[in-house]
Amino acid sequence: MSSPFDVTIRVGEVVSAEPFPEARKPELFKLAVDLGDRVVQSAAQLGYHHTTEELVGRQVLCAVDLGTVNVAGFESEALTVGVPGEDGNPVLVTPDEDVPLGGELY
Repeated sequence: MSSPFDVTIRVGEVVSAEPFPEARKPELFKLAVDLGDRVVQSAAQLGYHHTTEELVGRQVLCAVDLGTVNVAGFESEALTVGVPGEDGNPVLVTPDEDVPLGGELY
């Protein structure tokens, strides 16, 4: 049974990551994430624990059906999933091993 709170989380691979100086938070990055059937943009607050260089080529989990959010002129189409680290700042949630792009979390 479907509910209005259902969310689809898919596996993607970060194909580009860059700083986001226009954003109010310097820890925010602009990501392009390949979901296998399309590439989506994501504004992700990952600069506390990750660098743009280490993110490229990394598999991530993305919530893909939450709608688009405009962040300082950047259209963020997916939410890159993270959880609070010891310091309370986001740490990526990633598969333990490479899996096919686009796979859905269930």
